[in-house]
Amino acid sequence: MAAPRNNTPAPTEIKLHQLSRMLEVSFVDGKTFQLPCEFLRVYSPSAEVRGHGHGQETLQTGKKNVAITAVEPVGNYAVQFTFSDGHNTGIYSWDTLYDYGVHQQAMWADYLQRLKSAGASRE
Repeated sequence: MAAPRNNTPAPTEIKLHQLSRMLEVSFVDGKTFQLPCEFLRVYSPSAEVRGHGHGQETLQTGKKNVAITAVEPVGNYAVQFTFSDGHNTGIYSWDTLYDYGVHQQAMWADYLQRLKSAGASRE
């Protein structure tokens, strides 16, 4: 796998654990992150989820049991997932996956707070 931009360590392995609905990504710097499929789905880098600018994000609800059904490489810099709910438009660069791994706890807490504020559910 090619080296990512912005000095992000390159991934050395990507494993999809279908039973636990977890994506495990290991990087050349020795860090390994376990990213739940639900987390990856609600933080999809797609325009459908993120919108086309700040404040245009769409809160994703009802994704608790979503799974990744396919992982496709995108050049030498990213992967694209197909999720069990049919979503397949986000491209996850190595930079994005590493960033998600480093900031997963804070991002998840923020997501749960936004769900609560909206009176929405993961179910």
